[in-house]
This record gives sequence, structure tokens and C-alpha cells, in this order.
Amino acid sequence: MRKTVFVLAGLVSAASIALVGCDVQKTQEGHVQMPKYDVSKTQDGDVKLPKYDVTAPKVDVSSTQKEVTVPKVDVTSKKETVTLPKVEVTPAKDREDKK
Repeated sequence: MRKTVFVLAGLVSAASIALVGCDVQKTQEGHVQMPKYDVSKTQDGDVKLPKYDVTAPKVDVSSTQKEVTVPKVDVTSKKETVTLPKVEVTPAKDREDKK
């Protein structure tokens, strides 16, 4: 049960960090020309949306063993080894394997 909670917390953290580390490059300007009407149509509309290339960051999620103090119900505590998520994020601009 504890392991699942830690893994889920790690995945949520990695997902939120991944969104921040994106490298976005605008590759084309956008253009919108609306049609003009005066009882009858005098001009056709023209829509040209901008294009973007997005390079996502590289995210490595692994686990590591750490010894932590865990309280017991009888007001004593003992050290237990638990598995904690380990997240490494390499921003898109620092990645060596850019596509």
C-alpha cells in the first residue's frame, strides 16, 4: 500500500515537472483573415495557424532504498527500509538525444 502511494506521488511529480521543462520553438507565424460581409459576401476568409515544434524533457523515474524512522502505534518507533521514487529531469535544451 505504501509503495503504491509513493509511486503515484512520484509519477504525479514527474508529470508536473515534465510540463515545465518543455522547449517550444515557433516555426511559422499565424495569420487569420476574417470574411467581410455587406449583404453579400465580398471576400473569402483565410486562416493560417502557427506551427510549433515541441521538444519534451527526458524524465527518468527510478527508486532507491532509504532507511527512515516510522512511528508505531504504541508510541515507539523503529527504522524501516522503504522504496522511494527517484525522478531525474533533463530539460529539453540540455538533452543529448534530441529528435
